[in-house]
Amino acid sequence: MPGLIGKKVGMTNIYNEAGKSIACTLVEAGPCIVTQVKNENSDGYRAVQLAYDDKKEKNTSKAEKGHYAKAGSQPKKYQVEFRDFRSEFDDKVALGKEINITDVFKVDDFVDAVGTTKGKGFQGVVKRHNFAGVGQATHGQHNRLRAPGSIGAASFPSRVFKGMRMAGRMGGGRKKILNLKVMKVYPEKNLILISGSIPGAKNSYVILEK
Repeated sequence: MPGLIGKKVGMTNIYNEAGKSIACTLVEAGPCIVTQVKNENSDGYRAVQLAYDDKKEKNTSKAEKGHYAKAGSQPKKYQVEFRDFRSEFDDKVALGKEINITDVFKVDDFVDAVGTTKGKGFQGVVKRHNFAGVGQATHGQHNRLRAPGSIGAASFPSRVFKGMRMAGRMGGGRKKILNLKVMKVYPEKNLILISGSIPGAKNSYVILEK
């Protein structure tokens, strides 16, 4: 499989042989169920759809129930399609098959982690873009410490350029972190320890791609 779906448990740290502390993120990854397999003949491309985290039937539509029934699976809360997976995973791709951590990842692998960042709401330029503010609170400036300053528009060009860094909504977006190292794998608990930080709050869904 080219990846797995999981939940972010939290952060911790471990020590390497040199005694250096390494910040790590603990993720509960899988088990995931194969709920659909696509191929070039019927769909025009190769892909596998994985589903994760059981969902109550009363909160599931009839269409979803039928979709999961084909795979012989209970309804799930979250599903992801992994496209154009490598041929080495062909024997592991079968409708209704359960995919576990050890089927995909091992220690010292490098993975990409996709998550939804924490929402910060509407923020100013100092927090959102690391602006320094206008200056010191001297010479009559009493309310300009965190102000954006000039946005550069005068009689020409008489408009604000697109992409100008200004105050606005911050966070709550999809973010991918590349090349994180797998430090430890705990298959009996479906846990994987990954170096570095992963976007999202605790218990948020995370996609791990190999």
